[in-house]
Amino acid sequence: MTKMATSKFVRLGVMVVLAASTGCAGGSTIAPAVSVAASNAGYILPNLRFAHRYQSILPNVTANTKSKYFDYIINDYGSYASIFDYPTGRKQIGTIKGAGGQGCTNVLYGYGKGIFWNIAGADEITEYQVPQKSLKTLAITGGSLPSSCAMNADGDLAVGILFGTEKGAIALFKKASGTPAFIKTPLDTEFFDGYDNKGNLFFDGTAQSVPFQLDEIPAGTTTVRTITTSNTVSFPGSVQWDGTYLTVEDQKANAIYRYSIGGTKATLKNTVRLNGSSDCAQTWIAAGVVYCADAGADGGEVFKYPQGGKPVAVLQGNFDEPLGTVAVEK
Repeated sequence: MTKMATSKFVRLGVMVVLAASTGCAGGSTIAPAVSVAASNAGYILPNLRFAHRYQSILPNVTANTKSKYFDYIINDYGSYASIFDYPTGRKQIGTIKGAGGQGCTNVLYGYGKGIFWNIAGADEITEYQVPQKSLKTLAITGGSLPSSCAMNADGDLAVGILFGTEKGAIALFKKASGTPAFIKTPLDTEFFDGYDNKGNLFFDGTAQSVPFQLDEIPAGTTTVRTITTSNTVSFPGSVQWDGTYLTVEDQKANAIYRYSIGGTKATLKNTVRLNGSSDCAQTWIAAGVVYCADAGADGGEVFKYPQGGKPVAVLQGNFDEPLGTVAVEK
């Protein structure tokens, strides 16, 4: 990768698309990734990657298992998702070609119920039935490239926009269908989002040369307010409710911060250390564990939650700069 000392590019490993109109085979659009990717300073301009570059050499592999649980490590945009059935086993059991980026499911934390979403590109916001059946695809038009997703209890799908004409915005698909309504935010780039148990949407990214900012859209409104954290977050990471606290992962610190929210202040209650990880680009908190898509180590790990510490499992399979993860049950 080529390092560039200029604010034209996004800091610390965010894969930025140079032209939103750039296309590729199948009509898909190159999409950005969100990862520190083990870089410590400066700006980088990665090699451009074309969607579906792996499809001819890495076909779908059907995940045949009697396991109740399915765990996904979602790799670089346009590549593939690796399927696991931890805790039954640690070895990869299947592949979804053409997937990439981040994932989310229909629960706030724990194991999703039967389905998950993959944000693989502007016209590749796809719902899958476990283990790997594609159900439907949504799209964002107009040159905006999505990054994150989250679902609330009503089934609405909130998709964050990293780059393009609506950069920093939240695209809201009511009942996860149709065309989205865009909610403008103060962010220049939106990285991760998650709902809490009251239907408030929290999301992070960068804003006006600020390397980290946490914002909220309170339930039932389109109002955006900035949340001040009581500690310093070095680099934006996953935002997720864990059943007790709102959590924000710090990719650079390899830690998950657990906050209580009061008004516009997030007070740190506990820190979960992900020892041994290199760069968890996305984490997913399930039942007693948290999954890490480790972009820095090209792998996936499982940690106890909220204890943290060393991984209880290292997943074994094929990886290419993992960016997302999610866990679902039949």
